[in-house]
Amino acid sequence: MAKECSNNCSTAVIEIAGAGPAGLAAAIKLAQAGRKVHVHEASKEVGHRFGSHYQDFQGIENWTTEHDVLTEFKQLGLTTDFTAMPCNKGMAFDYKDRRYKIESDETLFYMVERGPGPNTLDTALLKQAQSLGVTIHFNSRLREINGDGIMAAGPKAADAISAGYHFKTDMQDGYWVICDDNLAPKGYSYLLIMNGVGTVKSCIFADLKRDKLYAERTVSAFERLLGLEMHEPKFHGGIGNFYIPDSAYAETHPIIGEQAGFQDTLWGFGMRLVISSGLLAAQSLLHNENYDQLWQKQLRPQMNASVVNRCLFGLMGNRGYGWFLRRQSQRNVREALRKQYQFSMLKRVLYPWAQHAYQSKRVVG
Repeated sequence: MAKECSNNCSTAVIEIAGAGPAGLAAAIKLAQAGRKVHVHEASKEVGHRFGSHYQDFQGIENWTTEHDVLTEFKQLGLTTDFTAMPCNKGMAFDYKDRRYKIESDETLFYMVERGPGPNTLDTALLKQAQSLGVTIHFNSRLREINGDGIMAAGPKAADAISAGYHFKTDMQDGYWVICDDNLAPKGYSYLLIMNGVGTVKSCIFADLKRDKLYAERTVSAFERLLGLEMHEPKFHGGIGNFYIPDSAYAETHPIIGEQAGFQDTLWGFGMRLVISSGLLAAQSLLHNENYDQLWQKQLRPQMNASVVNRCLFGLMGNRGYGWFLRRQSQRNVREALRKQYQFSMLKRVLYPWAQHAYQSKRVVG
């Protein structure tokens, strides 16, 4: 529902609830267009949920389009002044400890830091927003928006949990993945290392109450397979909510990022979707466009495909993961994943089944 703009729209303050990547991306785009923006963040700093002892590592996927995601950020006016390690070659393991090379001709994803530290994605977006005149209110929970505004307050339910450790290490930079339901039911375990710091996690999509057990099993597996060395480990966990709403409005206010449920339902590589939703919400306010029409045209096909991918992956089990990894290791993985994330004719046929089979724990928009 696009909102008609009154004569004082250019001077009225736009309020945003949440200073995650989605909220900050929206604030940046609005400020670049000359709008006054106030962002309210309930925590004391950006990226607070990722902890402050070490930062967390995550990946920005680079496979859903042919062009590079960081080049896309620059073209959209977003900063890339954060630590980002291009990843193309890696290693995966199945439940029998068999190894599979992951290879891509171009960057498969960028490993980035999350949290309040100096080189993180969160801090870079914060600095850019502030340089454009955006006012950030920390320790401020915005409960009601009276004028124009955007809701970006983060996930509302746990459809998946990642649990594990941040740590210092002498191991080499790289990324490693294990697909084994004994370590991560219907999900995967991963190890990311960059510049002497690492993150090891079990990302589980079932049996969520035993997340710490699976985290310990994951650590043991990487100790056995790679000789994992952790110094000063700190336990950390996070949640993911995967939900495709009928409408991403709260009354007249766009809902963006994980508060709307926008995520990659297959593996949780959702930062690109999250940031895109923030930019689309800003566009809808600037040009009096219907936000639902914008995100459903640009984001929903990929999200629909990820739901089908999630249901198919969930049916595989350990033997199926081995087949999947063997097949992917024989191909250019970036090209293969791009095809997998397209909402093809086959995915369209399977989508009604997947939509019924996959049920988010979030039951309201």
